[in-house]
Amino acid sequence: MIVGFIGLGTMGANAARNVRRAGFEMVVYDIRPEAVAQQTGPGVSGAASPAEVLDRADVAVSMVFGPKEVEQVVRGPSGFLSTSCRGKYWIDMTTSSPKLMRELAAEFGARGGHAVDAPVTGSVDAAIRGDMPMFVGGDDAAVEHVRPVIEAMGELRHVGGYGTGYVAKLVNNQLWKIHAAAIGEAMVTAKLAGLDPLVWWNAMKGGAADSFVMRHDVPSIFAGHYDPSFPIALCLKDLALIRELMEETGTRSEMTEAAHARFREAGERYGPKAGEMTVCRLIEEDAATDLRVAGDWEKPWEAQHPSGPAKKTAR
Repeated sequence: MIVGFIGLGTMGANAARNVRRAGFEMVVYDIRPEAVAQQTGPGVSGAASPAEVLDRADVAVSMVFGPKEVEQVVRGPSGFLSTSCRGKYWIDMTTSSPKLMRELAAEFGARGGHAVDAPVTGSVDAAIRGDMPMFVGGDDAAVEHVRPVIEAMGELRHVGGYGTGYVAKLVNNQLWKIHAAAIGEAMVTAKLAGLDPLVWWNAMKGGAADSFVMRHDVPSIFAGHYDPSFPIALCLKDLALIRELMEETGTRSEMTEAAHARFREAGERYGPKAGEMTVCRLIEEDAATDLRVAGDWEKPWEAQHPSGPAKKTAR
């Protein structure tokens, strides 16, 4: 099985390395030639377009910024639909619109292809280690066919038919962003009321206040870098997709809208490349305090794969 990989950004580049570690021959593409050059070597070759990736691979994986970009992968002048899709498998890992993606999958399927959605959760450190939880949607046969590729990158969580993976990812990020937007208020309140931030953090874990944000993201506040590996621009893209889904379902959204407003404010104050947890920096600055804690806090983007750095070859 030859695996193609389209989209070699922060998450995609690390996911592709883990596919390579698993021994698959690969063909890779990104709009940035330098990103392709960083991946290529014996057993890993570059392609000039998504269509060429699909032509040369049995399974094509895409992990790009958002709906507009993944639509280009499929419908663009050099996209999947410009070549033969028959017998090909497509795994999309993009956080995207369920409605659009069902349309794209139907068009791919009408040409004889098989689509699986597998957006991921976690952070860049999970992508590096290869243990990202992946919300997988698709029919049983298609999912089983591509299981070895998915499990090279993370943990397969089959949530239903095609499109349900995108839904799971969006509501996952909905809770994630609400937690992230709210946690700064609790942290600053605790400090100003006399509770040491590190004592507060250790006391909160394992209780009713616990969450991924509590365990994984609070250290980035302590360190003062606010985790730039997941920028505000991505947060705002995800929150816009969440709003779209909630409007489609007619669901009340006051909590989500409040989180969205806080992220917009952070983007306006610190810029789109600022780390996601700058939503807490807002609260610190407005309270004229800070939540720094001395220590050797891990930077997610410096995590290591259990087997060490990826080699420039593939088996």
